Amino acid sequence: MSEHVFNVDGIGTWSSEIEFPVEKQRAIAYAEATNDPIAQHLDGTYAPPVFAVVPALSDLADTTMGVVPDELMMRILHGEQDFRFHRPIVPGETLTVRSKVVGIHGKSTGVVVTTIGETRDAAGALVNEQYFSGFFKGGVWPHEAGTPAPAHSFDESLRERAADFVVEQQFDKDQTFRYAEPAGDPMPIHLDDDFAKQMGLPGIIIHGLCTMAFTSHAVLSQVAIDDPARLQRLAVRFSKPARPEQLMTTSIWHTGETEGRQVYTFESASGDGDALIKDGIAEIA
Repeated sequence: MSEHVFNVDGIGTWSSEIEFPVEKQRAIAYAEATNDPIAQHLDGTYAPPVFAVVPALSDLADTTMGVVPDELMMRILHGEQDFRFHRPIVPGETLTVRSKVVGIHGKSTGVVVTTIGETRDAAGALVNEQYFSGFFKGGVWPHEAGTPAPAHSFDESLRERAADFVVEQQFDKDQTFRYAEPAGDPMPIHLDDDFAKQMGLPGIIIHGLCTMAFTSHAVLSQVAIDDPARLQRLAVRFSKPARPEQLMTTSIWHTGETEGRQVYTFESASGDGDALIKDGIAEIA
């Protein structure tokens, strides 16, 4: 197969800033759509942490696709997501977002494009940063350019001891329909069973970021339920899509401290034992 042409000149170029007003009802709807149990999210004091993708989603996607050849655009899979939180988003404020591609890395089965997004408040202060890693399955590009996303691998020696916390959660039958609107993600693989099957899936799948939101409150409910603003980093690798009505078990290990933050490593599996989320990291102030 001939090599695909990626636009390496697009690495390092920031997109134009766009504004995003944070509506309180949308933030609350996002919390409700992800079965979030945390009071400060349900009453609109703070937006849930994974809501941070909502203001940036379209810009992250457009910036990422700006370096990808046309023939690969529909082959994107969400590989990894890594949030760095400087503070929670507060409903009612207006944010500005921008993004840039930081790396393109060829793999044996495809190509990873890594994009970073910045979200700032009206004063220009950073609210959060996020690394989005898109995997373009079947892409042929045996090169490396720029930098990959920061590492957050799972230490296999953790399996020698029991997890410190184990949290069971179940996705609802209508989870994807409730999530699509507040998330701004109406992709048909999440809403149309026949379309999902045409794409080679077993049927409708849960949005990856909805699954990640579930893991966020699996961790917060154990270690910071009264003060979710203490969450400073949340990173995952998406392994397999979850399905509506599926049970998910998240195992969480406390693995030490870094720069004054407590570090928790986690992974999530379906009731059948399939890995849904791997290499999960949460850092709590």
